[in-house]
Amino acid sequence: MSGKKDYYEILGVPRNATKEEIKAAYRRLALQYHPDRNKSPDAEEKFKEISEAYAVLSDDEKRAQYDQFGHMGIGSRYTAEDIFRNVDFESIFRDLGFGFGFDDLFSRFFGGRRTYEEERGKDISIPLTITLEEAAFGASKEVQVPRTERCSSCNGSGAKRGTSPTICPQCQGRGQVQYIRTMGFTQIITTTTCSACGGRGSIIQHPCPACKGSGLVEVFRRVRVDVPPGVDEGFSLRLRGEGDIHPHTKKAGDLYLTIHIAPHKYFKRDGDDLIFEAQISFPQAALGSEIAIPTLNGHTWLKIPPGTQSGTVIRLKGKGMPKVRNRFSRGDLLVKVNVKVPTKLTERQKTLLKEFEKELGG
Repeated sequence: MSGKKDYYEILGVPRNATKEEIKAAYRRLALQYHPDRNKSPDAEEKFKEISEAYAVLSDDEKRAQYDQFGHMGIGSRYTAEDIFRNVDFESIFRDLGFGFGFDDLFSRFFGGRRTYEEERGKDISIPLTITLEEAAFGASKEVQVPRTERCSSCNGSGAKRGTSPTICPQCQGRGQVQYIRTMGFTQIITTTTCSACGGRGSIIQHPCPACKGSGLVEVFRRVRVDVPPGVDEGFSLRLRGEGDIHPHTKKAGDLYLTIHIAPHKYFKRDGDDLIFEAQISFPQAALGSEIAIPTLNGHTWLKIPPGTQSGTVIRLKGKGMPKVRNRFSRGDLLVKVNVKVPTKLTERQKTLLKEFEKELGG
């Protein structure tokens, strides 16, 4: 992907740009840097860069992921192919007079044609609940994932041990059959999945009893994942190849772990900032004091200035969450000071408060 460069900066648009503004910026830059038009040495790299930026910012889901988590949010969730999928390059290139679309774009920039979803197993998505501390400092977690895997009894062949599948006589091992119809001087060729073998290209005469001929079994697999510091609610971690196995190609899909952060005893989170509500007495608010408050790194002392009003927010710089884009930079801890009003007073306390009220009025 485009390293650490900002996608908005690449396209020259503000962060609140509309889809129409983003598309217009891409069209202008594509016309300038398209390799078929611009023969300078760096044109192709620049064109790849603007195409990636447009692919992310023109898609609502990818744009939201990027706006919240930056390049880490994109790299953890999408492959290079995923970034370009479902983006209408064809109509843009056609309008500009260029002749290639997604397949050619992916082939030119990433080597080879795109791999379609049906060639690998299904993706799996499961939630992962972590503590606020784990979100702040990162953590290594082990999750149990239900998935399909290659049957160990038959090594995925689907045939009973000691036997082997035979080549399908109907499709001759191709998994597909062609039907040719002649209409006048025209031949119509239709290709369909072989009904005899279901597209496998082979027939299993003696199915494996463990997997019943599918070559796959349902298992629970323990997977370890490293949670990076600074992740927030809804952040998605992608583990490639940890999804279901495809029944024919035996290629695995991916595992997506959606982060959920458990409620904390002291803190509420607001982006990279943390909010803590401190309760102080009226004398502490009026006279000023020092109170101990919790932080992610243990307790610290907070100075309450004399005359502090209830609802005052005191900001402690750098005491919040690490930023997912830059773990060496942190948000702040916002301490909201609430002044407690006593509900039960002794007679002496009532007398003193009345004298205090007179002093204020006098």
